[in-house]
Formats: sequence, C-alpha cells, structure tokens
Amino acid sequence: MNTSMLLWSLLFSSIGIGFFVYGKKQKAVVPLLSGLGLMIYPYFISSTLLLVAIGVALMVLPYFVRI
Repeated sequence: MNTSMLLWSLLFSSIGIGFFVYGKKQKAVVPLLSGLGLMIYPYFISSTLLLVAIGVALMVLPYFVRI
C-alpha cells in the first residue's frame, strides 16, 4: 500500500461516514448503502485508479438513484 492509496481510502471512507449518517437519520436506503460501500470497499481494492473510479461511482450513485 502506498501513500496515495492511503489518502484516497481516508477521503472516501470519510465521505462514506457522512453518507451513512445521513442515510440513517433520513431513513434513506441508497445513501445508507452507498456510505457503507464507501467505508468498506477500500480494503479490497489494490489499484489506485480502480479505487478512485469506484469511489466516485459510489459517491454519485445517491444523486441518480432515488428510492
């Protein structure tokens, strides 16, 4: 693991905590699951480019999917 992976993981996990708390308080499923995904997925990804791509996709998911 290099420094860029660590910093990107920290950034996406921090944003994931925000989505998770928002989804829990508002009882909204999509932000809750997106936040959970943002917090968990960096543990399983070993490529920086893939880490950023998945992170951005999970961050914009709640804006396009409304349930």
